[in-house]
Amino acid sequence: MTVVVVMGVSASGKTSVGVPLAEKLGWRFLEGDDLHPPANIAKMKSGTPLTDADRGPWLHAIAARIDEWRAEGASGVVACSALKRAYRDILIGERPDVRLVYLQGEKKLLADRAAGRRGHFMPAALLDSQLATLEEPGPDEHPITVHIGRPPEALVAEIMQRL
Repeated sequence: MTVVVVMGVSASGKTSVGVPLAEKLGWRFLEGDDLHPPANIAKMKSGTPLTDADRGPWLHAIAARIDEWRAEGASGVVACSALKRAYRDILIGERPDVRLVYLQGEKKLLADRAAGRRGHFMPAALLDSQLATLEEPGPDEHPITVHIGRPPEALVAEIMQRL
């Protein structure tokens, strides 16, 4: 049983990598954004960054789902920004069977991707606030860090090899 949290800022490809990763492994997939309360979605749609207080209940809801999977003995992949160490501590904490994958990319690449997205609630304008909030995972978090400058299939293959 393993749960993988695929983290990164908006437009890093969490879902584009997470969905095929889960499919290839035969695991469950959770889009963390689906657990945001309506007030958070409305706030982001309006271009207002979320605060730690906004994110707290959302992160705990994702952690609860991870714990449900673990209790069932089910493996899964979770797409979640998990921008700060404190957020990852909620999601991963003392769960040795939860692994972290960090999708890393430069601002220009991320901005180009965000500008090209259609139908997503997160406006490209919030990328700067996400980058300002981002605390890259440290070595003690044992992340699998992959650079997003390659196609999702290549990232999935690398992640599977490194898992």
